[in-house]
Amino acid sequence: MSDVSHLLWLIPALPLAAAALIAFLGPKVLRGQSHWPCVLAAAGACALSLWVFGTVFSSGAEQPPLFVHCYTVFHVAGAVLDFNLRADALTALMLVMITFIGTLIAIYSVGYMHGELGGGHGDHGHNAPTTPSYAYPRFFAEVALFIASMTLLVLADNLWVLFAGWEGVGLCSYLLVGFWFAKPAAANAANKAFLVTRIGDMGMFLGIMLLWIGSGYHVDFESVFANFPQNAGGYKEFYLTTACLLLLCGAAGKSAQFPLQVWLPDAMEGPTPVSALIHAATMVTAGVYLIARCTPLFVQAPIAQLVVACIGAFTALFAALIALTRNDLKRVLAYSTLSQLGYMFLGLGCAVGFGGFSPDGKPQAGAEATAAVSASMFHLFTHAFFKALLFLAAGSVMHAMGNVIDMRRFSGLRKVMPTTHWTFLIGALALSGLPPFSGFWSKDEIVGAAFDASHSSAYGGVYFILFIAAMLTAFLTAFYTFRAYFLTFWGEVRVPEEAGGHAHESPAVMTAPLIILAVFAAGVGAALALPPFSLFGNFLLRTPGLVKVPEAAPAYLLMGVSAIVAAAGIGLAWWMYVRQPGAAAEVAQAIRPAYVLSSNKFFVDELYGYFLVKPVQGFARFLRIMDLQVLDGIVDVIGNVPRLIGVLFWPIQNGLVQYYALLMLLGLTVFLLALVRYL
Repeated sequence: MSDVSHLLWLIPALPLAAAALIAFLGPKVLRGQSHWPCVLAAAGACALSLWVFGTVFSSGAEQPPLFVHCYTVFHVAGAVLDFNLRADALTALMLVMITFIGTLIAIYSVGYMHGELGGGHGDHGHNAPTTPSYAYPRFFAEVALFIASMTLLVLADNLWVLFAGWEGVGLCSYLLVGFWFAKPAAANAANKAFLVTRIGDMGMFLGIMLLWIGSGYHVDFESVFANFPQNAGGYKEFYLTTACLLLLCGAAGKSAQFPLQVWLPDAMEGPTPVSALIHAATMVTAGVYLIARCTPLFVQAPIAQLVVACIGAFTALFAALIALTRNDLKRVLAYSTLSQLGYMFLGLGCAVGFGGFSPDGKPQAGAEATAAVSASMFHLFTHAFFKALLFLAAGSVMHAMGNVIDMRRFSGLRKVMPTTHWTFLIGALALSGLPPFSGFWSKDEIVGAAFDASHSSAYGGVYFILFIAAMLTAFLTAFYTFRAYFLTFWGEVRVPEEAGGHAHESPAVMTAPLIILAVFAAGVGAALALPPFSLFGNFLLRTPGLVKVPEAAPAYLLMGVSAIVAAAGIGLAWWMYVRQPGAAAEVAQAIRPAYVLSSNKFFVDELYGYFLVKPVQGFARFLRIMDLQVLDGIVDVIGNVPRLIGVLFWPIQNGLVQYYALLMLLGLTVFLLALVRYL
């Protein structure tokens, strides 16, 4: 156990070293082989992560987490900040997910980004050409840095190290979303992602400061949970709620929850492998991980829990309604990510029930809260596989369609792209939550957690409304997912002219990751969830702060209703887009106001632009005027005073020696007169 503990630092270090190697040697030395350091480092990190997982899995439930002290950052006046890494059950699961999917995406990118070697034009076919020798290595350097940042985030033993990985993930998303920075849409999307997530990060920073100071300058998670808040008196719940809501700000920004959700759909401007990486394995999962990690705090703040659940349920339903009218295949998947993340937040918000303190004085979640956290993390785990699969399959479609992604311009691709078709279908079934595919098992647990919270929480009525919203979202998810599937793969074969008049299956380097992900999307849910083993939940319970959940009989009625709802959504999509293709236009016309709202994303971007962006821009212009005209004017006046004095005295310095002698004589005369007067 100690052997692997001392190797924990290698998991983020390998991709970090690969990023540095590619950055320095890629443009001039590695060139077209720049993918190798990234792929090998990701695979090495994956192997180490599997070793960590196996070690944690084989150890007893009472064993402490794996731990390694790297170095002390500072030690001043009792405040200590150590760079420590640790791995418990929650960390081990996240590491395997991040590195395994990251490795597959890196391999897929070798084929997908190959066009950048020759000055290719990327996903959209009209970005300004980048320097061929720089674009390809730059992409893999940024991907490696992305994986390094995310693994550091989940390995962190304390809030400040987590925040370092958190900001690294934000930086990498900015770089990769804006990969084709010469294209205005990509540059704007990168700026939007960076600025919107910074709003959430500011709240998170304040939350970490509050936790750090309020716990007596402890930074490691367990000490913070056990000691916060100190000397709070009757304000303990207020401090807990405030800290949790501030952490929620950061989580909502990274995981694109309302009202900070606007950046994620625009992130589709980056290369498709980036979309898969952000949406499946890295950035958007960070917020869910943060709240799950801080569950011992959140269960002591029921108001904060309720806010988490409400934000999650609203985002899930809101994003699903927008996804109904998207024509861009990648944006359908983007809004589905928003919606599924909302499910995860709903599950975390249903983690009601403080379990008291353990014998060593550490707070822990109750049994129902633990079950809800387990449900959310299980959905995060399964979602990573089928969402990566769907995005990479969408990239395969783009690759074959000459970078066209508008579903109105192609159809019938199941006949010409069989591998992509079957793998996309498996991912769609998993996303829709149809048994026995993986999404069914994890989504069903979240719906069950919401139903249980409606009976056990003091806010049962609110949680019942959230349960209804979750069921409605499940129906909409199945409908819009199979709307995209039928529009893309059914009907007569139509190929856009950008594809050269014919379609073809993607190369093996792209389809092999699809097949691997499809296997996991199909079977990982049942393999980890089926009783009596319930492998995922039982393993996750080894995380400090969670307690053992009593065995309960499966809720067969709820599972059956959930499956029927998903099947109904798929059936309606089949009827509207296969059986009666004209029905969709008729329905859209019949509910025209609702259709306009959905197709315009409920005008949220416009509202933000009018009420937030424009006032901020106006204030910025005011500050610019103050800076240039007032502050610079004052500085200019102060700077001009010596110059004016110099101008006044300049005639004295005229270069005439006799003039200088006269001035000396006058000065001497004045001095003598003064001397005579005072003697």
